[in-house]
Amino acid sequence: MIKWQDAYNTGIEKLDVQHRRLFEIANEAYGLLKNDLRVDKYDDIVAILTELRDYTRYHFQTEEEYMMSIGYKKFLSHKAEHADFIAKIDEVDLNKIDSNQDEYLRTTLDFVCNWITGHILGRDKQYAEAEG
Repeated sequence: MIKWQDAYNTGIEKLDVQHRRLFEIANEAYGLLKNDLRVDKYDDIVAILTELRDYTRYHFQTEEEYMMSIGYKKFLSHKAEHADFIAKIDEVDLNKIDSNQDEYLRTTLDFVCNWITGHILGRDKQYAEAEG
């Protein structure tokens, strides 16, 4: 489980709300991982990955528009990190999910949680500070 902490706040409400939604999606994945009553989780995993991909694209677009609006100088490198994340999510091999659903979900969840928290604390805080 990944919990929202005040340290993740950028002070930009629209973006903080979207960041919280990313945490919620990650927690949906965590809940599915811990659900031992579901034997076949394939469809749920695909649905979560699809939502994560679609919502992340929406969020990155909003965030990139914000950075451009404030003339953020590290915009291009930040945008490149976004593109790398999307590429990683797009590389998901749906055939591999079925061989070990829980392990695949756990690995993906670890990647997403580490990336989101590291990106918010390490990169997103920079544009928030640049504006302030």
